[in-house]
Amino acid sequence: MNARRPRGFTLIELLVTLAILALLGTLLVPTAQIALQRRHEQALRVALHDIRAAIDAYKKAGDEGRIPRAAGATGYPPKLEVLVEGVPDQKSPKKAKIYFLRRLPRDPFNDDADLKDAETWGKRSYASEPDEPKEGDDVYDVYSTSGKVGLNGVPYSRW
Repeated sequence: MNARRPRGFTLIELLVTLAILALLGTLLVPTAQIALQRRHEQALRVALHDIRAAIDAYKKAGDEGRIPRAAGATGYPPKLEVLVEGVPDQKSPKKAKIYFLRRLPRDPFNDDADLKDAETWGKRSYASEPDEPKEGDDVYDVYSTSGKVGLNGVPYSRW
């Protein structure tokens, strides 16, 4: 008669399987973290490009006389929200508004949900130094307020 072999897995087989799964898990977690960071970095690039292009378009419209400008003003927007709220076009007979952004993107590295979109960005006025950006009467540039460093080795605040 043939002796029946018990069915199931031995303890050694289970331990080897768990060790393989643990090894795969340790390889997957860093890869997933890098993929998430790359996605946030791409969102930061796009947001900075869009906001900076809108600021430049506002300045150009001001230089063309389409936006009223006080004497001695730089021609840059007084605040980021103006890019979304729009300004009356001085050359339009109906004073139609000019809009520069549909919506203001958030800084993808700022996780504070209590802040408004414009408050997630650091702002540099035209009068401030490039190495020490400060807010002022206008918004000349924006930067990330994150203290983290990108995958390229450059801090996000310098992008």
